[in-house]
Amino acid sequence: MKRVSILAVVLLVAAFVSTASAAPSSIKYVGSWSSLSLYKNFEKPFWGEKVPGAFPGVDVEVTSFDQMGMKGAEVFRLLGMKLFGVGATVADYVVADEPVLAGLDLPALAPEIETARKVAEAYKPVLDEVMQKTFSAKLISVAPYPAQVIFCNEEIGSLGDLKGKKVRASGRTTGDFIDAVGATAVTLAFSEVPQSLQRGVVDCAVTGSLSGYSAGWGEVAKFLYPLPVGGWDHVVTGMSMDIWNGFNESEQQKLLDLAKNELEDAVWKANDYETQQGFVCLTGTGDCDFGEPNQMKLGKISEGDIELARKMLTEKVLPRWASTVDEKWVKRWNDTVGEVTGLKAVK
Repeated sequence: MKRVSILAVVLLVAAFVSTASAAPSSIKYVGSWSSLSLYKNFEKPFWGEKVPGAFPGVDVEVTSFDQMGMKGAEVFRLLGMKLFGVGATVADYVVADEPVLAGLDLPALAPEIETARKVAEAYKPVLDEVMQKTFSAKLISVAPYPAQVIFCNEEIGSLGDLKGKKVRASGRTTGDFIDAVGATAVTLAFSEVPQSLQRGVVDCAVTGSLSGYSAGWGEVAKFLYPLPVGGWDHVVTGMSMDIWNGFNESEQQKLLDLAKNELEDAVWKANDYETQQGFVCLTGTGDCDFGEPNQMKLGKISEGDIELARKMLTEKVLPRWASTVDEKWVKRWNDTVGEVTGLKAVK
């Protein structure tokens, strides 16, 4: 897909939006990547069916940012411009606009899904505050993609084997991590990766296991290294404050409860299954529930790589993130995520 200008996206979204009214009876939802399980199996049925079912008279029109010609970074900007009512995108896509969001999902911060959820829950008040301040949007939900692992054109036995390679990062902080281990981080849109791997523009790329399978990465990459160096690529959903304020207090709480119980809980519960299914579907080592399996080779995490990843986080990635935000947000991170992980950010 060719990159489109912000003006073109605005015009496209304007055609999609029938009215600028904040009336909650008509809501326009722009979700994450349309080809992936998160959108197809969770976002679309939640906003298209469960929300209207819980709020009679509320009509929700559902699409995704890639179907609108976007690549993800524009979603919250356009939401702040009130061009639609609800938007969802990967937090790391929008850190150029709001670097505080990057504190949610730093590489190697939460190697296990249980820790990842504790981190997300602890950081929610911070996310809500910055979403309202920067994008005039209420935080509705935080939901993860499968573990973000490494796809390569050739076998790697450890993180050290990435040295000198060009690696597509799934976001800015993952790029900091890749640079820290001696590789060169490359910025590429998710949809551009298969062709770039095939042509040798990059040697490796980071994304979720099932996400990579669904997008065809396993058809061109040959080797899969399962260490979740890219975290979980959380998708954050925000609702325009104009739409949010159109609901009364009871309805607002009902919507948040519905999002937690019917969207977030379902995605978190499915995450381990989808991560493992990604490995199975990519390598052909079991029954793939999502289609024909690929034949990638699955590596084993080398001894010491978990410790090395943690070292890169504490010595390189976390200090660099802290340098991009005000002292207030460093303290808020320490009081929330830091309490969960035992880490401390220093500006």
